[in-house]
Amino acid sequence: MKTRQMIIRHLLWLVLPAIMASCGVYSFTGASIPPQAETVSVAHFPNDAQLVQPTLSQRFTEELQNIFMRQTNLRMVEGVGHLHFEGSIVGYGTEPVAITGDDRAALNRLTISVRVSYFNDFDEDAEFQRTFSRYYDYDSNLSLSQVENQAIDQIVTELAEDIFNQAVVNW
Repeated sequence: MKTRQMIIRHLLWLVLPAIMASCGVYSFTGASIPPQAETVSVAHFPNDAQLVQPTLSQRFTEELQNIFMRQTNLRMVEGVGHLHFEGSIVGYGTEPVAITGDDRAALNRLTISVRVSYFNDFDEDAEFQRTFSRYYDYDSNLSLSQVENQAIDQIVTELAEDIFNQAVVNW
């Protein structure tokens, strides 16, 4: 009899968190999403930067969509969801950093900036409009084309995490 009680207790500890997460009460990512929210939408983020990287717009939009699909139980919808993101890529550029003694750059920095508007049907206080920026430093002996894909992947992931955290993680 005692063994049966232990098994039931262990099953409850395994099943209870899943039930809580599916009801919108708790998320393992620390997300604080209104329980009545069922959908999220991410509009296409056009590239309005002076220097346009051809695949950046699509890559960023998809990564922002993916982080919500991976880390929440919200359904991604076309149009406008209960939580909605829109904006544009406003900056893409490189600049030298870490200048050496002979006035040469030891590192170059690729920076990407995204202006984001976030709308929440259930909590207007959580809404925001702001610009997020991230960068990737690389050795000046390398050209941008040699590191561009890796740099964009890293920056886009970090930007999506920053936006996700600003919108739904209340730490």
